[in-house]
Amino acid sequence: MARVYVENYGCTRNRADGEIMEAILLRAGHELAETPENADYVVVNTCAVKDPTEHKMARRIRELIDSGKKVIATGCLVHVNPGVIDRRVSGILGVKSIDRIAEAVSIAERGGKLVSVEDWRERSIDKLELPRLWKSGVAFVVPISEGCLNACTYCATRFARGVLKSYRPELVIKWVKEALARGYREIQLSSEDTGCYGFDIGTNLAKLLDEITAIEGDFRIRVGMMNPNHAIKILDELIDAYRSEKVYKFLHLPVQSGDNEILRRMGRNYTVEEFEEIVKEFRRRVPGLNLNTDIIVGFPGESDEAFQNTVELVKRVRPDKINVSRYSPRPGTIAAKWKQLPGWLVKERSRVLHRLRLAIAYEINRSYVGREIEVLVHGPAEKGGIEGRTFNYKEIILDSGKAGELVKARVDRTGSTYLRGTPTFGGLPHSSEQKTIYK
Repeated sequence: MARVYVENYGCTRNRADGEIMEAILLRAGHELAETPENADYVVVNTCAVKDPTEHKMARRIRELIDSGKKVIATGCLVHVNPGVIDRRVSGILGVKSIDRIAEAVSIAERGGKLVSVEDWRERSIDKLELPRLWKSGVAFVVPISEGCLNACTYCATRFARGVLKSYRPELVIKWVKEALARGYREIQLSSEDTGCYGFDIGTNLAKLLDEITAIEGDFRIRVGMMNPNHAIKILDELIDAYRSEKVYKFLHLPVQSGDNEILRRMGRNYTVEEFEEIVKEFRRRVPGLNLNTDIIVGFPGESDEAFQNTVELVKRVRPDKINVSRYSPRPGTIAAKWKQLPGWLVKERSRVLHRLRLAIAYEINRSYVGREIEVLVHGPAEKGGIEGRTFNYKEIILDSGKAGELVKARVDRTGSTYLRGTPTFGGLPHSSEQKTIYK
């Protein structure tokens, strides 16, 4: 049997896929390596959302093979642009074929090569029916669906994930209860678009949240990204669900542009006014809302006026955090065929938004100084101190704290991307579990 290391990139959804593959490998008798260096095989679970990310994935696969490792490529890149993947890989699995990971390793051990990149229309698996690897920690990712209902002209991820497939509410609830029973204190609901959850099976995200918050226990729920055109359809009941103390007051609502013509060209199916309506209602009824959004700069056809409209929207709405991306054409997408903006112009617009977003974020975070707020402690931070998440999912660095505790903390100082605080008193302890497989 082989020693295998699973290396995940991209979204939390990919992390969940990685844990599924780890559990399947263990069940098949393989050993999980602690580092790539100690592994016989490295599974590179790729992301392909942007062109620079694609280059990074291709380079990483090549580096591993050059160092003597056998590599199995999985994730979105194998659907979006398989031509950039080194031909020396020992196997290739699409996102709908991760249940074949143990088979891929076994075939590679015999000198063969499994390539399974079925189109989402040809093969569908319910990933909540597959095993997961339980690890020590505070947060647990629960996928609630795969695919989406949008057809954005710039997005290649949909080529991999396909059309919306929502997982049955009873399976989601089963996983949440199991995670809580094992000591996890934060449930991260993950999807390509949580806003359209259930539209294909006669339910919706708000109803799912109501079912989860009805579960006994002191825990928190982080809702993943939702698109405005779906969120607005269930706005009232969604906001009602958010008012539960178990739901982080965190809204990831990507606007992508502040210009309606650019939104139309992007195929986003909502207007700037609808985005602002959602934000206004959430802020009115959900105190302390932490608004995160995404903006693409340099989209084909973005004029100076259109970009300025985006700047003005940011100034009006003042999101807590903005993920600014420079547009890059993705293979097979409609927008890739259109006339592209000069690279220097895209970079300059990105810098303008970056400076603006940091200034706004710092001003917002400064308003927290001196406040005492609830924090769920996650554990040691990468750059020192103890990382936690506030009631609205802002990152806070504490001087001390035990992973899994819910504590009160006073905010002492801030940066643009984090808060810094001191615990004032503790909460319930968290008991970690050792690695095991869900049966």
